[in-house]
Amino acid sequence: MNTQLRIAIVGGGPGGLTLARILHLHGIAATVFEQDSHALERPQGGTLDLHEESGLLALRQAGLMDAFQAIARYEDQGTRLLDKAGNVLFQDEDSASGDRPEVDRTELRAMLLQALPAACVRWGCTMREVRARDDGRWDLAFDHGNEGPFDLVVGADGAWSKVRPLLSPYRPQYSGLTFIEFGIDDVDRSHPALSQLVGRGKMGVEADCKEIIAQRNGNAHIRAYAIFRVPADWAATRFDITSPASMRTELIKEFDGFAPEILDLFRASNDGFAIRPICALPVGHCWPSRCGLTLLGDAAHVMSPFGGDGVNNAMFDAVELARLLVERADWNDAVAQYETLMFARVIESAEGAAEGAATQLSHVGQELALEMYRSHVGGAAVSR
Repeated sequence: MNTQLRIAIVGGGPGGLTLARILHLHGIAATVFEQDSHALERPQGGTLDLHEESGLLALRQAGLMDAFQAIARYEDQGTRLLDKAGNVLFQDEDSASGDRPEVDRTELRAMLLQALPAACVRWGCTMREVRARDDGRWDLAFDHGNEGPFDLVVGADGAWSKVRPLLSPYRPQYSGLTFIEFGIDDVDRSHPALSQLVGRGKMGVEADCKEIIAQRNGNAHIRAYAIFRVPADWAATRFDITSPASMRTELIKEFDGFAPEILDLFRASNDGFAIRPICALPVGHCWPSRCGLTLLGDAAHVMSPFGGDGVNNAMFDAVELARLLVERADWNDAVAQYETLMFARVIESAEGAAEGAATQLSHVGQELALEMYRSHVGGAAVSR
């Protein structure tokens, strides 16, 4: 066991924190460097569904399943598919019967942070550079100064990782899809009709080569996305993100012809809108192993959200890297073996995510979505 290793984890998301937690359980200390000044500095994103063979397995390895049960939302696993007129094409019969419980990103991160020693996470650390030392170790250059030396630096710093360029020349490429993200607060009390429209889980409606997806989060919050297949700079020139009133008006125009009860999602939105171009690394992305550096999660294999594997892959990356560091006396060999296994393991989900992005908003998009839900989700096609 490599208990004397000095390990830096760059990025305090679910993947990096899961790695730190499992290493901590095995007596291996790691320092997590996070650019946020505190855990609630910015929104952490929407709801996640954790999979039995990856995300939930990681929580078991981290000894956190009991804590997870307190924040998991098994009742919010439902799926509804509507047409633009508001007719229900598909819905789950029992939204609580699945094995992929939902959890808010903020709650998951808070649970992982609580399971780590307070000194493990260093907040307010915006990294500028990873610098090689003559002895083969690494220093991290932050706004506040340098930290190091470290034997192993793990880039868990997301799609636009600052660690990745030391291993791979590839950058995420635009998929052709842009999401406009918005939210609805206190939906059960303030907007009961929309609460019923979305249901217990996720609601989607696709038509006219555009789509709306709305997902139930905790605390009666709905997070929703208007989705377009457009050039990368289209949304920035089409919408005024600084004017919520203008955003609502223009989104309603874009979805002209959709049922009034669907357009009410825009009318009820709060003032927080965001433009999110969907980018991905190429399927099969890999790199030659380099002593003292590796990647996990989106830094290694960011993909489109179609398939829901992103956080699950990241947390399982953490499981595998920790396992090999614990089991193998040669930690360089452990890292190289982790990378070899990870490269092969994520190909299937990366291919699925790429196919999902490629077929989304096609002229048969609604039919493909309905076929997928029928084959993968317990439920039946219905109409009203």
